[in-house]
Amino acid sequence: MGQRREPRSEITLPVRIFGTDAAGQVFSESVSTADISHSGAKLSGVRARVTAGDIIGVTHGKNKSRFCVKWVGQPGTPEAGQIGVLNITPEKYIWETALPSSGLDSFKPKSASDRRHQPRLKCVNSVQLHPEGQAAPIWGKAIDLSLGGCFVEMSIPLEPGTRLKIGLWLSEKKLLLSGKVVNSRPGFGIGVQFLKVTAEDAEQLQIFLKSITRLRD
Repeated sequence: MGQRREPRSEITLPVRIFGTDAAGQVFSESVSTADISHSGAKLSGVRARVTAGDIIGVTHGKNKSRFCVKWVGQPGTPEAGQIGVLNITPEKYIWETALPSSGLDSFKPKSASDRRHQPRLKCVNSVQLHPEGQAAPIWGKAIDLSLGGCFVEMSIPLEPGTRLKIGLWLSEKKLLLSGKVVNSRPGFGIGVQFLKVTAEDAEQLQIFLKSITRLRD
């Protein structure tokens, strides 16, 4: 069994998505939700050629926010035409409906595209990045976190594949981790994968993630 970051409700809502597709073409189309949560959604009826890591706009009624595409259903599968998205401006709640309290939710992925190795949780944690070959550190803010990585907001992101040392603050504790950039979105930030996490650091991460979950129950 896998885990989602929080429970999802099977609610169909009309939404409009817009952005730039994989070919660099601007798109805007009407789709619908298949399920929603406080921080994300599964969308159906998507025709635009988007890829995991893309940032798109999503509007519902008069509400609008930016979302990151986390997975894309593959053609010829039951998930064709579906995408999973995560709100990267979580202070903007766009769904005009009540939802269950947030927290981790067990589920079984339907396909290889609809899964994470570790559940991610929304957060606001300071990070100090030290890219290889660069003397000056870069300060940023992690807006989601898991045992395996995080997404760091930064206006001028690093290139995918960049290796770096990461100073990550968990409340009053600071972890020193190694990682690499796995995706990069100009104007938004970078997805970072943690490498060779020690047992002690993994324990500290797990304690912090559990504390976030308890606060939101």
